[in-house]
Amino acid sequence: MKTVKFKTNINCGGCIKSVTPFLNNLDNIDLWKVDTDNPDKILEVTLDDTNEQSVIEAVKKAGFTIEKI
Repeated sequence: MKTVKFKTNINCGGCIKSVTPFLNNLDNIDLWKVDTDNPDKILEVTLDDTNEQSVIEAVKKAGFTIEKI
């Protein structure tokens, strides 16, 4: 398993609700969470493979910005 962190603009409960179905539909994610208290709105994802691009694409499809840190 691999944990990666991304800077996003997912900044509230409504945003998390919007992105949830996109992230939950990915087979390679074991766990994910967003730290909305952090100024960079850090999305932390635990992957069971190395396909970080699937996370980036899912978040962008949900309408949010994402950048690996």
